Amino acid sequence: MEDVSNFLTEIIDEDIAAGLAEQIHTRFPPEPNGYLHIGSAKAIYINWSIAKKYGGKFNLRYDDTNPVKEDTEYVDSIWEDIKWLTGEEPNGGVYYGSDYFEKCYECAVALIQAGKAYVCDLTQEEMRAYRGTLTEPGKDSPCRSRPVEENLRLFQEMREGKYPDGSMTLRAKIDMASPNMNLRDPAIYRIVRAHHHRQGDKWCIYPLYDFAHPIQDALEGITHSLCSIEFENHRPLYEWVVENCPLPHRPKQREFARLNVTNTVMSKRYLRELVETGRVEGWDDPRMPTLCALRRRGYTPAAILEFVRRAGIAKANSLVDIRLLEHCIREELNETALRRMAVTEPLKMVITNYPAHLEETFEVPNNPRDEAAGVRQVPFTRELYIEKSDFAVVPPPKFQRLKPDGEVRLMGSYIVKCNEVVTDANGEVAEVRCTADLDTGNGMPKDGRKVKGTIHWVSAAHAVDADLYLYDNLFTLENTNDVPEGTNYLDYLNPDSLKHLTGCKLEPSVADVPEGTRMQFVRMGYYIKDREPGRYNRIVTLKDGFAKTLQK
Repeated sequence: MEDVSNFLTEIIDEDIAAGLAEQIHTRFPPEPNGYLHIGSAKAIYINWSIAKKYGGKFNLRYDDTNPVKEDTEYVDSIWEDIKWLTGEEPNGGVYYGSDYFEKCYECAVALIQAGKAYVCDLTQEEMRAYRGTLTEPGKDSPCRSRPVEENLRLFQEMREGKYPDGSMTLRAKIDMASPNMNLRDPAIYRIVRAHHHRQGDKWCIYPLYDFAHPIQDALEGITHSLCSIEFENHRPLYEWVVENCPLPHRPKQREFARLNVTNTVMSKRYLRELVETGRVEGWDDPRMPTLCALRRRGYTPAAILEFVRRAGIAKANSLVDIRLLEHCIREELNETALRRMAVTEPLKMVITNYPAHLEETFEVPNNPRDEAAGVRQVPFTRELYIEKSDFAVVPPPKFQRLKPDGEVRLMGSYIVKCNEVVTDANGEVAEVRCTADLDTGNGMPKDGRKVKGTIHWVSAAHAVDADLYLYDNLFTLENTNDVPEGTNYLDYLNPDSLKHLTGCKLEPSVADVPEGTRMQFVRMGYYIKDREPGRYNRIVTLKDGFAKTLQK
């Protein structure tokens, strides 16, 4: 792995030099209430790569402290995504926040006994009113002065299920006048009767994230709790919990900017809405920014991690152009992808001077950039398919493909000349009839004439039928975090984000490649063979205008 250096590693270097940490231990704590997306890939990359850089440990910990929206479907998908992206299982282990519920309860009891937590009867609305504003301090809850013994009894009765959902909370007793709103006696436990995917119906009280997370970090021996920037204002509460609870270890929280990408959304709520309303095929619809969707689209772990690395690790939020991600996968596939011929909009070509019974093969390289990739044999017959756009009755200026009385090279084989055009009842071109210079098969014309154009083709007798799925940005709006007033993010769904081409013709070797094989359909783009028979998803186009942007 390339050396990882950023402001976070500088902090860690200082901690190591000061003797504050011997073995670096990080974690990735996703909530299993949805599928991981490319923003999650940044958090994984930071925590996993930093642990690797220092020869430390990296944990996966499911933040399953909210039973209402969590599901084993998401637990399983997160596990698969982590292994796929990093190529390995977390070397520090796999944990569940719910397995620490008893420890969290013990910490809460210890806070009550120390006079640092109390049971509060205020409703959410009342608590909000008592909380104050950014310019005005909050007011003490009438429950703040409850005796320790009463708080212990009430909290025990909360656990026993004696009170309705939402009727009580346990709050940390910190400072209602603090300029940091997170320290104004935050709720650390609430009553919720919901079936938990691991704990079943054992609990009806659940710790809130800001309370549970530092306890979990401390119990696992996490040295550096690296999280996104929105938790920066929560850090004082994190530190308060660590300092005031009976814990064996003191982790350190530090924050980094989230990964925002153009022309998509990262909110799990929005992604779930897209799925549940049928605006996309599912969580793995190749237009989605989820890791399972990117995998189905044909993106590789290496390209995604390289994208995250190039996007940078900083504290300031920024919007990263999705074309950088496309550039990263193009760079990789240009070197590694097999080349195959595919005709997306077939036009029949008949070679009139080629015997109907004859069939031969031409040797074509699998990847001109990699000799080790070898060659393949492509069948050639009298009837072929070419790309509809490679022929023009009235060609535009500088058109170097096939036209009436014009010549082109059929890639890897003969030079052909168009002698006749057959049209259908609507006047559309249905067939072109050509003669081949049979002396040119992969060689130059004997008379030395120059033929500039080269087009791809597929033998009609051997062609494999296929459906091609061409993807574009899911949203027309570049920054979906800044939706114009009076509109909804759904107003900017791109109606042209998917183009489905049927009746496409592929060379026969494509039929034998396994699911998940990435190929360059020459002159047409990079594709991956989908799990659905006969379906191929376009990963990215061949053209890379963003490369020039990077050079500038």
